[in-house]
Amino acid sequence: MDSTSTTDPALAQPLKDRTALVTGAASGIGRAVALALADAGARVYVVDVAAEAAERVARETGGEARVSDLSDPAAVEALPADVDIVVNNAGLQHVAPLHEFPVDRFTLIQKVMVEAPFRIIRRSLPHMYARGWGRIVNVSSVHGLRASPFKSAYVTAKHALEGLSKVAALEGAAHGVTSNCVNPGYVRTPLVEAQVADQARSHGIAESEVLGKIMLERSAVKRLIEPEEVASAVLWLCSESAGFVTGASLPVDGGWTAH
Repeated sequence: MDSTSTTDPALAQPLKDRTALVTGAASGIGRAVALALADAGARVYVVDVAAEAAERVARETGGEARVSDLSDPAAVEALPADVDIVVNNAGLQHVAPLHEFPVDRFTLIQKVMVEAPFRIIRRSLPHMYARGWGRIVNVSSVHGLRASPFKSAYVTAKHALEGLSKVAALEGAAHGVTSNCVNPGYVRTPLVEAQVADQARSHGIAESEVLGKIMLERSAVKRLIEPEEVASAVLWLCSESAGFVTGASLPVDGGWTAH
């Protein structure tokens, strides 16, 4: 056995000298991704609208907090562009029938979950192209591949993110840049927990029935996904081992899309 396999810094920290920007990084999937990338050696910009939580994660990762409202184009344009890794993770949810869905809420979700990723990718690609290396990982959802009732804005945004990711993959391939989506089912995050009451109201069932009847109904594995499991998939897509993987959508959905 090669004794250097556990001591080689390049193996222990494969992303050393890389800089990453992670949106929605103050909690949930984003925090788990920021921690995973930092453990792999990357310097992480922790981007979130929640200032205190972002600062806390920045301390945990040894990175830098950037408090930013991604619905504000000017705020997005002020984010660092000299990054090697972009993880577009920030998102929000609203559950309501389409004919009652608030137009302003629909617009907000598209701004945060489609326009902001577009702006971030657009600004980051010149740096990646100049270095001949880059990784774009878009935290999509099973709802980027499948639809569910009462989530018109979220499903629309995730499907759009899938298309954006594929275009970035095709354009970036000649420059050493990959672009992929990770597609989790329901993850144990504040965003999912906050949906329970709305789901119960929209479907006309008790809150206690939402997990089994709605969230896990189509999943073969009957549990919520942990944020760290999604972060592991993101970390792999950022690795050299995944250099030939681009334009892909990686389901982490317990078999949901196998139906």
